[in-house]
Amino acid sequence: DYERAVRQRNSLLKSRSQLSSLESWDQQVAAFGGEIIAARVTTLNELIPIFTDVYKEISPEKRADITYKSSVENPSIIPSENSARMIEKFKEIRNQEIDRGLTLLGPHRDDLLLMLGNHFVKGYASHGESWSIALSLKLASYQLLQDDGAKPILILDDVFSELDEERRERLISLANSAEQTFITVAVQSDLPPELTGKF
Repeated sequence: DYERAVRQRNSLLKSRSQLSSLESWDQQVAAFGGEIIAARVTTLNELIPIFTDVYKEISPEKRADITYKSSVENPSIIPSENSARMIEKFKEIRNQEIDRGLTLLGPHRDDLLLMLGNHFVKGYASHGESWSIALSLKLASYQLLQDDGAKPILILDDVFSELDEERRERLISLANSAEQTFITVAVQSDLPPELTGKF
């Protein structure tokens, strides 16, 4: 519904015709967008503490964190608050959007920023740190699903070849705590001896 509303709004912005009906599409985009932003904030509030704890278990040297970069200020868990902020912002940037022929704010423009210490992971983290971040996201998502009552299967695809010995040991411990885990490796020697014969 949100994507359809954005497409319709973009079409009006590009054609520069019937701009009088733009406000009704502002309302539609803001209503659906406010719900999406609220759902993301709610999910991130649950995911981030798990993610930081998991990363600390895999690689305790630096703190990992996630920041939600939203196109609305102070994104909220209350959809109507996000919608109201979007409506106000649409009024502020109306001319820019007409010039560009695009909807310039909303959840389709938002992003997640991964942090390691005080630096962005992108452009700063080493290869091993990037893999540890990716694994932490996967394991945190797994844990979040489990906390919600689901019984997910943990799938780790060729992860050990990219990790040093210490990180491997920590990951093995985390993998062993899952109810069911599938692990693939490209080369059999990448499979740690502790797991040989278990899968």
